[in-house]
Amino acid sequence: MAESSKDELLQLVKRISDFFTVKMSNFFTIAFQKVDVFSVSAFAGLAIAIVFTWKIFPSAPQRRQPKRQPTVASGSGTNLQTNATVEMSVASASSEDLRAQDVVDDFFQPVKPTLAQIVRQKLCEGRKVTCRLLGVVLEETSPEELQTKVTVRSSVLEVLLEITKFCDLYLMERILDDTSEKRVLLALEEAGIFTSGGLIRDKVLFCSTEIGRTSFVRQLEPDWHIDSNFEIISQLARFIKYQLHISPSKPERLASNVFCSTSLEHFFGCV
Repeated sequence: MAESSKDELLQLVKRISDFFTVKMSNFFTIAFQKVDVFSVSAFAGLAIAIVFTWKIFPSAPQRRQPKRQPTVASGSGTNLQTNATVEMSVASASSEDLRAQDVVDDFFQPVKPTLAQIVRQKLCEGRKVTCRLLGVVLEETSPEELQTKVTVRSSVLEVLLEITKFCDLYLMERILDDTSEKRVLLALEEAGIFTSGGLIRDKVLFCSTEIGRTSFVRQLEPDWHIDSNFEIISQLARFIKYQLHISPSKPERLASNVFCSTSLEHFFGCV
């Protein structure tokens, strides 16, 4: 509103100036004809009034031009953009380096051996193995229990089947009657031990005394014998290359060729 009023006032002053220009022209024409003191005084007053008005209301300001951004700011923006690009490039390179490092780490990471490799390594490439049933393959720990029930340990099946793939495996146990023998064979069959082809019924041996079981082992001359009876382990230590004593208490090793474990599957790292 203020600028609009100033414009209108300036237009008015301009009109007055034009009017007095015409009057001055006429005045000088008349002055040559007739000089009037009153007219000269009036003219001087009007001239002073015009100058005074022009001083009070200066000419309209020029329209402002939009400020240009300083070159420094532009340079700063360019620098920021350049820095951002460099940081992105560094981040990308770092990400690629990390991926490359992951590939190298995966390549050199030790490969977890399979159960077959563990069995071969643990048994030292032994080709013949004899193993007691009670306390090792079966849940029961005495011949008296076999007269009522027979339970195959499910956790040991995978190890047994792996052993039969490259070892000549014989299972043996002392029993008190023929019914116990039938129960044991039926339980082994239902567990799937005979389906792998590595173990047959004829390789499951039964006897009526502990001496008879010791005799079986001596005659077969295995590379490994696995048993839960400490006395038999002690008697065979001089004759069998390697033995594995299965005991929940895991006693100290009887000899350098006798190993101890709480279970057969634990010895092969399956637990």
